Amino acid sequence: MTTFNPEAATAVWLATLSPADTAKAVAYTQGGHWLILWGFVVSLVVAWIIVRTNLLGRIREGIEKRKARPVLASFVVGLVYLVFSWVLNLPWSIYTSWYREGQYGLTEQPFMGWFVEGLISAAISTVVMSLVVVALYALIRRARTLWWAWGAALMAVVIVIGLVVSPILIEPLFNTYTPAPNGPVRDAVVALAKETGTPSDKIYIYNGSKQSDRYTANVSGLFGSARVAMSDVMFAKGADLAEVRGVVGHEMGHYVRGHILWIVGVMIVLVALAFWLTDRLYPVARKLLGANKVGDIRDPAGLPIVMGVLAFLGFIGTPLMNTLTRVTEADADHFSMVHANEPDGLSKALIKTAEYRAPSPGKLEEILFYDHPSVGNRIHAAMVWKATHPAGAPASKAPTSGQ
Repeated sequence: MTTFNPEAATAVWLATLSPADTAKAVAYTQGGHWLILWGFVVSLVVAWIIVRTNLLGRIREGIEKRKARPVLASFVVGLVYLVFSWVLNLPWSIYTSWYREGQYGLTEQPFMGWFVEGLISAAISTVVMSLVVVALYALIRRARTLWWAWGAALMAVVIVIGLVVSPILIEPLFNTYTPAPNGPVRDAVVALAKETGTPSDKIYIYNGSKQSDRYTANVSGLFGSARVAMSDVMFAKGADLAEVRGVVGHEMGHYVRGHILWIVGVMIVLVALAFWLTDRLYPVARKLLGANKVGDIRDPAGLPIVMGVLAFLGFIGTPLMNTLTRVTEADADHFSMVHANEPDGLSKALIKTAEYRAPSPGKLEEILFYDHPSVGNRIHAAMVWKATHPAGAPASKAPTSGQ
C-alpha cells in the first residue's frame, strides 16, 4: 500500500508549470519587487516637483487674501494637489498598470479603455480625498497635539464607508455584474455560502477579463452589501466545480473570519502611528525637499510633504503589511479546506495564479515582498490537509504521487 506524500505531490503540481512559464513568472514577480522601490522614488520626485513650483502656496495665499475660511483653502489646495499629482504620476502608472501587464500577457485591454477607467477612478478619488484633506487639516488646526489620533479615526470611517458602498456604487462603473446562471456552479456556490454563513442571495459573475487575464474571485462589501463575485477568467481557463469550490471557499473565508475588519483595525493602528511619525518628521522632510516657502504642518500647501513622508513610511512598512495579509490568506486557505474540502481543486486554481506570482521564492523574499503565501507553500498546505483527511479527497482530476 502506497502512502500519500505531500512533499512529492506538491512537486508534481509545481511540475505542471513549464520551464518557460516559471521563468516568466519569476521575471514578472522579481521585477515587481523593484517597482516598490521605484514607486517610492517616483512619489518623492512628484512631491519635490510640486513643492518647488510653490503652486499650492500661491493658491493658499490667494484664498487667504480674500479672507475666506481655511476650509476653502484646504479643499482647493487638496483638489489641485491631487490633480497635479495624478498628471505627474501618469507616465509611471501607464508603465506599471498597463504596458508592463500587457508585456507579460496579463491584460488585453486597449490603452484607451485603461485610460478612461483611470480617469473615472481618478475623478472619484479626487473628490473623496479632497473632502478627506479638508477634514484632516481641520483636525490638525483644532486638535494640534492629538490630530494624529483623530485623523486615524477619520480614516477608519472613510475605509468602512468605502467597503460598504464600493460594491453598490463604484465597482459597477468598471465591470458588468450578472447573477450566476442556474446550474451546477451556482448550486455549489449557494450551498457553500449557506454552510459557511456567507450571504447566498448575491452570487455574480463579472467580466474581469475586460481589465485582466488574472484568475480571481472575491467576496466584497460589508453587511447588506456583501456579495460573491467570480471573474469570467475563471471559466475561460476551464475552472471545474472542485476549483470553484476551493477558490470561492477561500474568499468566503475572508468574509466569515472577518479578515477585512481585522485588517482595517490593524491598519488604523498603523495609520495612527504613521500620522504621529509624520507630525514629527514633517520639519525634516520640509527641509530636505527645500520647501522654504511652506509653513508648518498646519499649512495645506505642505500636503506634498505629508504625502512624501507617508510614502516613505509605507515603503519601509511594506514587509509588515505583507505579513499581515499573508496571515489572513493562509487562514482563508485553511477555511476553504475545512468547509469546501477541495485540496486538489484549490491547488489546480493556485497553479493558474503562478503566472503572476512566482511559485517558489526564497524564504526572505517571501517575507519581504509577498502579500500572499507562495503558491508552493499554499499547495503544500493543501496536500498536507489531503494527507490527513483522505476520506475527503475530491474526485477532480489531479496529479497523484505515491512515494
